[in-house]
Amino acid sequence: MDMEEDGKEYRWETGYEKTWEALQEDEDGLLETSVADIILRAKRKRQAERKGHTRLGMMRHLYVVLDASEAMLDQDLKPTRQLCTIKLLEGFIEEFFDQNPISQMGIIITRNKRADKVSELAGNPRKHLSTVKSQFNLPSQCIGEPSLQNALELALSSLKMLPTHASREVLVILGSLTTCDPGDINQTIVSLKNCGIRVSVIGLAAEVRICNALCKETGGVYNVVLDDRHFRDLLFQQVEPPPATAANSQEASLIKMGFPHHDVIDGRGSSLTMCMCHVDSDAEESKLKSGGYFCPQCRSKYCELPVECRVCGLTLVSAPHLARSYHHLFPVQAFVQKDITSTDEGPCFSCQKKITIGDKYMCLLKDELEQILILQWF
Repeated sequence: MDMEEDGKEYRWETGYEKTWEALQEDEDGLLETSVADIILRAKRKRQAERKGHTRLGMMRHLYVVLDASEAMLDQDLKPTRQLCTIKLLEGFIEEFFDQNPISQMGIIITRNKRADKVSELAGNPRKHLSTVKSQFNLPSQCIGEPSLQNALELALSSLKMLPTHASREVLVILGSLTTCDPGDINQTIVSLKNCGIRVSVIGLAAEVRICNALCKETGGVYNVVLDDRHFRDLLFQQVEPPPATAANSQEASLIKMGFPHHDVIDGRGSSLTMCMCHVDSDAEESKLKSGGYFCPQCRSKYCELPVECRVCGLTLVSAPHLARSYHHLFPVQAFVQKDITSTDEGPCFSCQKKITIGDKYMCLLKDELEQILILQWF
C-alpha cells in the first residue's frame, strides 16, 4: 500500500498520547505542584504575547453579570458554585480597581427569568463588595433560571449612553446551561456589536452555543472552567484592559480631569460638611467632616478618589492613578527562565535572599552596564 511505502501509520496504529504523564506527584504524593506549574506556564505564555504601543481602553466601564439561578447551588466547585464565585469575585474586584483605578464597575444579577441592576457603575470597590455579599450570599437567593437576554439588555441600556473614548465591556459568569429569554437574543447580540460593547463569558458547567456566538460577534472571550484554580485564572485575565478594536476606535481626544488635593481644615472656624459620595447614605462614613478632596471646578467635597463629580461631571483622579493605568501601555518585558546550577550568582534582586539552585528568572536591563538581575520565585 502507498501508506506503507511512505512509512506513515494509520491513526489506530499510532501510540497513545499520554497526557497524564504531564502530571507528576510531589514528595507528599500530591498533584498541586504540577497543576501550579501548568498555570504558571500558561500565565507566562500570555505575558509573552503582550505587546507594547497598543491602543487600549484604559477608561473601562465594566458590568459583571452574575448567574443566581438554581444551577449555582451545584457542588462541582467546592463548597458550591455560588460560594466559590463570591470568594473569587472579592479578589477580582480589588485587583480590578488596583490595576484600573480610573475605571468603573457595575453588578447585574439574573435570577428567576429576570435581571436586576444591584450596583450602578462606580469606582468604589467596597460598595460592590458589600452589594455582592448582601445580594448573592445565601442559597435562598439562587432561584429559577437565568435570563441572559434581559441581563444583556440591562447592561446595553447603560453602556450605550457612555462616551466613545471609554471601553464598554460586559463579563458574564454563567452556571446554567439554559436561559429563559423574552425575545430573540440574536437581535440583542447585533445591538451589542453595533454599540461596540465587548462581552466575555466564563461558563461554570459546559460550553453553550449561544455564549460562543455572543463572544465571537462582540470580540470577547469565552471559556469554561475546569476547577477553582482555573476559574480564578480566567477571572483575573479580565483585569488587564483589552486592546481597542477597529469597530469602536475613534480619533484621539483630550479628556478633562481634575487633580484635587486633600485639604484638612482645622480650627474653631472650620465648617463641617458631608461629602457628595455619601450624601444619600446612612453608613458610618456619611458623618459630617471638615476635610476631604475638593473638586477644583465646583468645590464639591469627596472622601476618596477616583470619582466622577456628581455636580459638574469632572473626573477627579490623582497622579498615581494615572500612572497605574499608564503602565498597561508599556508592559514589562518577559523575564527569561534560567537554570541556576551554582549559588555564586549573588543574592536575589527582589527579596535579597540567597539564590538557590533551580529554575529562576532573569531580566536583562539594556543600560550601560548590561547587568543581569536574578529574580528568585518563592
